[in-house]
Amino acid sequence: MFKLLRIYKIRGGKRLEKIDWSPLLISLKTGIVATAISFILGIIIAGLVMRANKKVKWILDGILTLPLVLPPTVAGFILLLIFSLRRPFGIFLLNHLGIKVVQTWYGCVMAAIVIAFPLMYRNTRAAFEQVDINLIYAGRTLGLSERKIFWKIIVPVAGPGIASGTVLTFARAIGEYGATTMLAGNILGKTRTISTAIAAEVSAGNYDIAAFWVIVIIILSFAIVVSINVLTGHGMKNVKRW
Repeated sequence: MFKLLRIYKIRGGKRLEKIDWSPLLISLKTGIVATAISFILGIIIAGLVMRANKKVKWILDGILTLPLVLPPTVAGFILLLIFSLRRPFGIFLLNHLGIKVVQTWYGCVMAAIVIAFPLMYRNTRAAFEQVDINLIYAGRTLGLSERKIFWKIIVPVAGPGIASGTVLTFARAIGEYGATTMLAGNILGKTRTISTAIAAEVSAGNYDIAAFWVIVIIILSFAIVVSINVLTGHGMKNVKRW
């Protein structure tokens, strides 16, 4: 991969030396913030859904998972309708809180959260479902409150699944394109992420710069996955090989 970077640097010459690195910074900032918010909401909401009855659980699960199966442009269009400055909620945010979502970095974060959150939620919920019910009964026997059981028993035991969901959420957030384009646009230095930068450079015929960003996002994604595997690998030490 690094060899490819050297090749593109040689072939691209001065064009690659003048690359604006803001898409990388914006993508990382967006990914970190979106993942942090999705991480907290994913754990809390997954826990609430697990306690709901079957009918309510099915409905909530369908709503929370919907952005995962919808085309990103559809989700982006819905977000645009909600946060548009011509709509009541968008006007309220701007006039009372001074927050503008459309065509701003906040739009990048919002789009990333909506698209990536289902991955965090589903992985967390699946991890919760694998927790041994006897551990929960033991916690109740010891007099622990439901809140302490959740945070001190269920969440730690489900840690590997939550970590997996976090990785997938971050990877999805930094690679989001459709909803981001609809809501935040493609403003250089403001809302242009790596994904939108690739599309913009291809449209402009700058294939060398587009290829450079493709290589960067591949390296970044691979590094993230490897780093998480190293950090969480201790949980697999006692697993026997097949």
